[in-house]
Amino acid sequence: MKKLCFLFFIAFLACKNNPIPEGFVSLEESVPSLVIELRYSTTDNFVGEIIDGYRNPKIVLTLETVNALKKVQNELKKQNLGLKIYDGYRPQKAVNHFIRWAKKLNDTVKKKKYYPMVRKDKLFEEGYVAERSGHSRGSTVDVTLIRIDSLNYGQELDMGSEWDYFGVKSWINYDSISYLQKENRRLLQNVMIKNGFKPYSKEWWHFTLENEPFTETYFDF
Repeated sequence: MKKLCFLFFIAFLACKNNPIPEGFVSLEESVPSLVIELRYSTTDNFVGEIIDGYRNPKIVLTLETVNALKKVQNELKKQNLGLKIYDGYRPQKAVNHFIRWAKKLNDTVKKKKYYPMVRKDKLFEEGYVAERSGHSRGSTVDVTLIRIDSLNYGQELDMGSEWDYFGVKSWINYDSISYLQKENRRLLQNVMIKNGFKPYSKEWWHFTLENEPFTETYFDF
């Protein structure tokens, strides 16, 4: 009996320390075929640090978003393609980390890769860093396309810019990229829109579920 009570206590602590609100589910468990590269859980991001809220990396999203991603993945599979996920739900504590970093003007470790054409003191003004993110509502994802055939499994399609690149090169309709890069962007946009997502014009990788369930709630769990 004591052993059983102890196990219940451990389970209670686990739930208490990792609360997931009703309506959210694990992406990895729900769509195991997706490839996930959670860059904010590494130092390979525009900050150059592991971001607050990403030290125990696991992507969760609203149930509606996960169901829509399943449809996208099933459709892409017919073309020997799939999704790679860079980010999903983003807690407010992560956004706060971005804000603190943006105010440290001398910290430009990742400038060459992620924002070579943007002055750091202009990041707020030009909208690259903000006090709130749609990701915190749980229905926004950052994605790209990969090949899933046996010879090229995991190879990303060339989209013409790095994910999370700050600059016009990341805009969906940026014209100074190759025909193939434009076609790859068009393919990604079309399959996501077809399955209920709306794009963001300044980031080819960024999509929000059209009928997201929490339109005004910014979570921080």
